Amino acid sequence: MVSRGEPCPAAGLGGDLAALAELDEAALLGGLRERFLRQQVYTDVGDILIAMNPFQPLPLYGREVAKQYLCHESSALPPHIFAVASRAYHAMLGHRGSGPRSQCIVISGESGAGKTESTKLLLQHIMNLCKGNSQLEQQILQVNPLLEAFGNAQTVVNDNSSRFGKYIQLRFQKNTVQGAKLSEYLLEKSRVVQQDTGERNFHIFYYMFAGLSSEEKEMYGLLDPSLYRYISGRFGTQDIAQRWKHKYKEEQVDMQAVLAGVLSLGNVTFEPEESNGSAKVSEASRGWLKAAAGQFGVQEDELLKCLICTVSVTRGEQILRFHTQQQAEDARDSIAKVAYGRVFGWIVCKINELLAENVDAEVELGEIGILDIFGFENFAVNRFEQFCINLANEQLQHFFNHHIFQLEQAAYKEEDLPWETITFNNNEPTLDLLLAKPLGLLSLLDEQSAFPQATDKTFVDKLNNSFKGNLHFQPGRGHVLAFSIIHYAGKVQYTAEGFLEKNRDTLPANVRGLFINSITPLLSVLFKATVSRTGTLMPHVKAKVRAEADNKFNSTRKQSAGAQFRHSLMVLMERMYSANPHFVRCIKPNSQKEPNVVDSQVVLQQLRYNGLLETIRIRRDGFSWRPSFEEFAERYAILLVKPDVSLTKESCLEILQRTELTGWICGKSRLFFKYWHQEQLVKCVEQLERAAVVIQKAFRGFRCRKSYLKLVAELRAKAQLLQEEAERERSRQLALEAEAQKRISFPVPKPRKRCPQSSPHYSDKSQQPPVPRPRSKLTESTPFDNFLDPSAPRPVLGTEGQTGEEAKMRELKRGATLLWFKETQAQKVMQDDGAFPSWLHGMISRREAENLLIDKPLGCFLVRISQSRPGYTLTYRGENRCRHYLIEMQPNARYVILGEDRAHASLTELVRYHQTVGIQPFMEKLTVPCGQKSSESLDHEDLESPTLIETAAKGETPPEEQLSPSRSSTSTPGSVAALKSMWFRRTKNWPKQQSFDKSKTKPILGKEKESERALPCLHSSMQLVMQEIQQLSSSSLNTSLRKCNGAVCMEDVEPK
Repeated sequence: MVSRGEPCPAAGLGGDLAALAELDEAALLGGLRERFLRQQVYTDVGDILIAMNPFQPLPLYGREVAKQYLCHESSALPPHIFAVASRAYHAMLGHRGSGPRSQCIVISGESGAGKTESTKLLLQHIMNLCKGNSQLEQQILQVNPLLEAFGNAQTVVNDNSSRFGKYIQLRFQKNTVQGAKLSEYLLEKSRVVQQDTGERNFHIFYYMFAGLSSEEKEMYGLLDPSLYRYISGRFGTQDIAQRWKHKYKEEQVDMQAVLAGVLSLGNVTFEPEESNGSAKVSEASRGWLKAAAGQFGVQEDELLKCLICTVSVTRGEQILRFHTQQQAEDARDSIAKVAYGRVFGWIVCKINELLAENVDAEVELGEIGILDIFGFENFAVNRFEQFCINLANEQLQHFFNHHIFQLEQAAYKEEDLPWETITFNNNEPTLDLLLAKPLGLLSLLDEQSAFPQATDKTFVDKLNNSFKGNLHFQPGRGHVLAFSIIHYAGKVQYTAEGFLEKNRDTLPANVRGLFINSITPLLSVLFKATVSRTGTLMPHVKAKVRAEADNKFNSTRKQSAGAQFRHSLMVLMERMYSANPHFVRCIKPNSQKEPNVVDSQVVLQQLRYNGLLETIRIRRDGFSWRPSFEEFAERYAILLVKPDVSLTKESCLEILQRTELTGWICGKSRLFFKYWHQEQLVKCVEQLERAAVVIQKAFRGFRCRKSYLKLVAELRAKAQLLQEEAERERSRQLALEAEAQKRISFPVPKPRKRCPQSSPHYSDKSQQPPVPRPRSKLTESTPFDNFLDPSAPRPVLGTEGQTGEEAKMRELKRGATLLWFKETQAQKVMQDDGAFPSWLHGMISRREAENLLIDKPLGCFLVRISQSRPGYTLTYRGENRCRHYLIEMQPNARYVILGEDRAHASLTELVRYHQTVGIQPFMEKLTVPCGQKSSESLDHEDLESPTLIETAAKGETPPEEQLSPSRSSTSTPGSVAALKSMWFRRTKNWPKQQSFDKSKTKPILGKEKESERALPCLHSSMQLVMQEIQQLSSSSLNTSLRKCNGAVCMEDVEPK
């Protein structure tokens, strides 16, 4: 069945050359010229894009333009590189015609036609289409500038020519990019050591000189760029230097030492020995050799040995073969090329590690591949590199012909469709000439490279004899060592000089072992790595290799450069044949790189060898989309709006009748469509999808509304239950309040404040116990601070509910602790003036200490005697709480806070130290000591030992009589002097006190003189401690006093 209808629409405002009424070279060239001069650089040939390099920036790639091409329906928009990216992306997702499938975009054209810039724009738009992993997307976009720095160079036809090929594979999970992989092909390493007139070395060398500061250049051993032979002494204008400097700062890579070593090695020159003619390093370049060895991190003599001789092992014996001057220069250049090539390969490996996808192996990923490969080249002098580049372009042209002409016309013949065969320039004979085995040109080159005695002349003779009479091969004329190949783009003459040496890609035998043991880590890693069959560097960690292993690395069994390139090209073609291709043909409008200039001869030549005239004809008359019945019915069964559609021819015809498409053909097993039919079918599907969205919206709204009403009813019922329960609770509370009002409540009397007494002495009349001081919500008594009357009972907190046995045990522990303080600590704690420190509070409880500090500032502290063990506790007023630190006595009688490393000779020293150094673990510093609280002025005479200073002179009642009644019965006159001697002994005040007591003849009268008494003043807590010591150990104390009375001069104390 044949259905023919209207001709193809003029897609994109007349931008489709397939819509030309008259199809010839003049009409094609005129249409391209007219569009180019209107700055419309993109033109469609069906689904093939022609891109002409404008050689100037154009406002075609901004954000607003990119937004227009985000949708895959771009028939109303002019042709654009963004439209190709959008078609490939949506076809990968399965939005166009067939199901999800891997895609590839092939960018081809001459050098300088704009392939690299087109690749950047494709990546940019694909990243805009799949917004998801923004960090990964930015990393993918940053790959191109880095690769351009190390892989691009200025040539006579292009200022930024790619000197390598790359294939970028973007991996997608659904519509989000998950990773990427980069494959590189045939880096032109010979450019490192040699550039033709008007050309430059790789950009990175110039970036390095422009980007490094003078200090960094000195660190890496870099001198003026005009001194280096490998960059031809050229550096460029100041503007170029500034641009390179900015570029270098963006893409800094820590490889300056290796690159500097490559440049220094290029300045090493050789001269023949007078005796045997072997090569030696010239005296003028000895410094360059030393600099290169230092930059490579190897020994100078070892590097020299690799340059001037070859080491071979025969029957376990090393044999040195010295090089001629030419061989030494070849070895030098070979080291430089291999070092730079491995640096570039290492960069590619690091990029792949950075961009690798992080998904499970079972997850199926979509893929879009972008091929940006060197364009066809035909220079005045064409070498081995141009031969490989043109071979790759021959292969790409065959791929284009296979998809555009061969597959399509074979399908017409298979389906018995009426078709007039279109002839095209088939380049299969040229590929057979170059790649056939065993008599192809590359096979013969490998064969000659395997013979050590073979030369470039023997290779050319072999070619002339093998391909004599071949229409695509021409031998060189005259005595020129050359040959010519008739490529699809024209005849190219190749100079055979250097073919064998570059194909062998040899490396001096000792170099690999030398660089593996380099002290420069990067260089060691680069030469430990192995090279795959495709020439890809595979870094891995291995032990140091032995010298004998180097011969295996450089043996004849190592793959040649040509064999590696052929294998990598074969792998690339396999990937591309398994994907759905999209073609971008780049055209160079003129050879002078001038904007708004069209050279008709240059453009027409490119149109001819690209076969664009034939391409237009087959796109106009042919059927580029040819799905099978099953594929078409499965994809577009939704257009019938019924379930269970059979995948048969009848279903396909029913679908097409429903869509009212015209211009298609039905064959025996498949359907044939024009390239614009896909977009028309997509519009039909989108119309149904929009209808489905409306239905889904209505149904989901109904379901959500139903759920909402149900939820509202439940909430209202729950709120009503809560309200009823609240009413019942309110009624119950009212009943309880009414019942409570019936009870009689008596007023609670407020505690009376005790007025302070004017006299420091106590009256004989009994006093009431003091009102306890409140502490937050609790009310507790603090006997050591508030019970100032010695005769009043001193309750102990926490003992009210104890049994008699428990109280007795507690009293025994308390007495033992007090006895320990009296016998071992009292003399140590007392100050030189006879007074206890203000921060020492005697034996008070933990809660009493917290009560004292509750209204104190942050950092206030006190030290108290423990109640249940011999020792002290430091209580600190922290933020929102008090902290208690245990102080223990070490066997050497030093004091230490538990948890601290430093011990102290006394408590005073410990307190002073921690007033400057914080206590671990909170590093809290002691600031303000907590003084004793008392409503009266405390008298020093309350402890009877240090109070006998005035009695001798005054004739008053001895101080022991002034003690409370509870102590008067246990004190004796003799005990006073004994306590006095014990109190002041081993202190610096003891002799002074003795002399002071003896010299007292007159009493000091008047209250105003009381403050002048140089006597120890005890605080209330310490006063009670000493009183308790008197009561608990009166018997043992009396015994001690009797012993001490014999040693104390009694005449110091005046009897009553």
